[in-house]
Amino acid sequence: MNRIVINCILLLVATPVFSKVNTSASDSRVTYVGRTAVTDGDVSFDWSSTYFNLSFQGDYLAVRASDTGKDYFNVWIDRPMSSEADKILCLNSRDSLLVIVDAKDFGKGKKNRSHTVIIQKRTEAQQGTATLHEFITDGEMLQAAPVKERLIEFVGDSYTCGYGIENSIARNRYTPETQNTSKTYCALLARYFDADFITVSHSGQGINRNYDDSDRASRWYMPDRYTCTFDMVRNPKWTPGNLKPDITMIYLGQNDFSTERMPMRDPFKRNYKRLIKEIKDYYGEEHPILCVSTKVDKLLFDFVRECVEECGYPNVYYDGMFQAVHLDNDSELGADWHPNWKAHIKLAYALIPYFSTITGWEMQPSKAVE
Repeated sequence: MNRIVINCILLLVATPVFSKVNTSASDSRVTYVGRTAVTDGDVSFDWSSTYFNLSFQGDYLAVRASDTGKDYFNVWIDRPMSSEADKILCLNSRDSLLVIVDAKDFGKGKKNRSHTVIIQKRTEAQQGTATLHEFITDGEMLQAAPVKERLIEFVGDSYTCGYGIENSIARNRYTPETQNTSKTYCALLARYFDADFITVSHSGQGINRNYDDSDRASRWYMPDRYTCTFDMVRNPKWTPGNLKPDITMIYLGQNDFSTERMPMRDPFKRNYKRLIKEIKDYYGEEHPILCVSTKVDKLLFDFVRECVEECGYPNVYYDGMFQAVHLDNDSELGADWHPNWKAHIKLAYALIPYFSTITGWEMQPSKAVE
């Protein structure tokens, strides 16, 4: 990966000498995009792609945080989110001080000015749950930009998580360092339409059968996870608050057909319709949902299309995505035979017309997906 700077400093290490300003992680001047929980001023989250916007005056910004595992975060300084981050931070299980920015990050003439920072969880929930305790600056915390007028929700599996997306060799095994949600079709679509986005995704997850599904005792599928604040625990349940998306896209079903096994039609359709109902219960019957299936098996096309036709709700749409549309097996595979960044770009381009038609957001022919 390019341009990687990893900062993971224990609290026992001396910090720079200046007048510090400590701000609670739950301060209203910080804008969070994604599912989070607040406890005594701390903010916790585990879903991939959860991000937060900060604005501050000064030359130094750090966050005191902890993690149940080991997560990686993208950082953008004084610019919008893009496919390449300015820094990548690592947060492990210890109570740590992550230095987000300091004076050396700013060019001549930009010191002691107001700055914007975006920090995004690039690894998925299976890697850990992050908890932010407080932000530390050498100046003043300012009001961050609010959530954008447009907001998209994506519900999916490893493709949506960006599993192995930065690996260029299909036979290589997945490592967390090669996962990056800022390069997924989700992030690309959101940037194309100048929208914020939320992902509710888990690698290996299915509608009624997970990948291999060998652990019968822990069967838990996306319709079970969707209503949860955290991916990895069943409670507390999620309440959207002001995070109401303009459209939700479901991109699931491949794992139901994994390891050359076929799911039963009725249980699959029952669970898929339950997921549609959960989304509608959150956002209203008129809320648009785009249901996408891929060509892992012709029956998946049939299953998803039948669910859309039979669900009984308005504004539920179907898109059958053939494998050839977005995946060249010779050059567009990442770790463990998952799509790499090039394949995600193709997928985003294929989905743009659907989003434009459903939402009324104009396509921009001269604008690239990036």
